[in-house]
Amino acid sequence: MSITLAVLKETAKGEPRVSAIPETVKKLTALGINVTVTKGAGEQASYLDGDYKDAGASLSVSNDAAIAKADMVFCIRTPDAKTLSKAKKGAMIIGGLSPFSFDAKPFKDGGLTALAMELMPRITRAQNMDILSSQSNLAGYQAVIEGANAFNRALPMMMTAAGTIAPAKAFIMGVGVAGLQAIATAKRLGASVSATDVRMATKEQVESLGGKFVFVDDEEAKNAETSGGYAKEMSATYKKKQATLIAETIAKQDIVITTALIPGRPAPELVSEDMVKSMKPGSVIVDLAAPMGGNCPLTEPDKVIVKHGVTIIGHTNLAGHVATDSSALFARNLFNFVNLVFDKDAGKIDLSKDTEITSAITLMNNGKAVHDILKPKPQATAKPKPAKKKKAPVKKKVSKK
Repeated sequence: MSITLAVLKETAKGEPRVSAIPETVKKLTALGINVTVTKGAGEQASYLDGDYKDAGASLSVSNDAAIAKADMVFCIRTPDAKTLSKAKKGAMIIGGLSPFSFDAKPFKDGGLTALAMELMPRITRAQNMDILSSQSNLAGYQAVIEGANAFNRALPMMMTAAGTIAPAKAFIMGVGVAGLQAIATAKRLGASVSATDVRMATKEQVESLGGKFVFVDDEEAKNAETSGGYAKEMSATYKKKQATLIAETIAKQDIVITTALIPGRPAPELVSEDMVKSMKPGSVIVDLAAPMGGNCPLTEPDKVIVKHGVTIIGHTNLAGHVATDSSALFARNLFNFVNLVFDKDAGKIDLSKDTEITSAITLMNNGKAVHDILKPKPQATAKPKPAKKKKAPVKKKVSKK
């Protein structure tokens, strides 16, 4: 028995990536999986139809034709409802499914299984399947390239016969995967780099890359990380302290890159309009949180604007700007997952092979919602107002005459 995998051509606006590359197609066919790729699926990422065919894939004229015969589907973003309606009952959709804004209806109607790779647990053996890390890594790199391109000066210090050029100052806000790569890239390009994060544990990482750590050091900061490795939402008091420190720091910067995201929540505001006003003319902000509203209130998704003399870049798919490499990493993440759960003897995917991983990423199973994210949240019941106490009647004083 063998199963068929469909690799779809992405239809989301501005999405040039592809979920499988010839290298991973070759590995998938070696497992005994029949791979069908929609014609033109990899063109924008520089992967041609002929290369997929040479790797052992068959080509489909359309996404509808590909998905109709597929037991398993790879995607960068959730296919639209019309495409999903063509899928076989019980088909497994694997890829970036935006779990916090997930539309369960087409999956329920089609009896489909949905595996959201964004929910991959942050454990050692799952690192090579983590699409958030692989894509954030390239987004952090590209953020520096975009910032340097928009900045009208050179980044490194240069000593010339005509005088010395001081190095540009780059400030990275949020030291996750994207932030660390941004620090490393800006440093390699010769900028003077500083960075901030609410998690004290990131101090050593910043300094190991040659950056200066800017940090509000108090008791709350010592517990600013979730068990999953993400930053927690901080209190209003901490945010006020942080804003004061950032306001002092940001006014001196040339390029600011913001990366702060909280899963399932709007992006926190890090750079206020007043802070933007304090920056030098010609400075640049690259807002990686633009897809979730932005870390700067002036950011406009998928636009490059100039406000108060500062260029603000709000690209929502920076990884897609380096589509060849980001596709390759995404494709390897998907292959590594399939390789983990594929039962070669039975010729099928077995989600019971590693339940710690599979239960964490399974949103729907054969049309049924199984993940806590999709379960209705209990509504808080309003506490009954306490009954008003009746005032005791005031006794009239009887005057004695």
